[in-house]
Amino acid sequence: MKLRELAHARAGDKGNISNISVIALEAGDYAFLLEHVTAERVKLHFADIVAGKVERYEMPALGALNFVLHDALGGGVTRSLSLDAHGKSLSSCLLELELPEHHHPPNR
Repeated sequence: MKLRELAHARAGDKGNISNISVIALEAGDYAFLLEHVTAERVKLHFADIVAGKVERYEMPALGALNFVLHDALGGGVTRSLSLDAHGKSLSSCLLELELPEHHHPPNR
């Protein structure tokens, strides 16, 4: 299954750093996201474009994860000639992350 089936995402940037927030659509899916959407998986998913480290911050009260991708925007917004200098499309790309099947609780 794709991450987009359980979450939505939003990307932002600061210089050559991109951050992507992944927010569970249902509160009950947050623990599954914690287990399967790790910094290592995100780094591997973006291996072709993220040269630096990937950090994950957990926000359980919001049911969200925030990923900080260092050295990810080809030099930064003011220095890059890329079409998506701000990296806004990275959130859509992350939602394509393949996850194991997730069986929802019966009360869903």
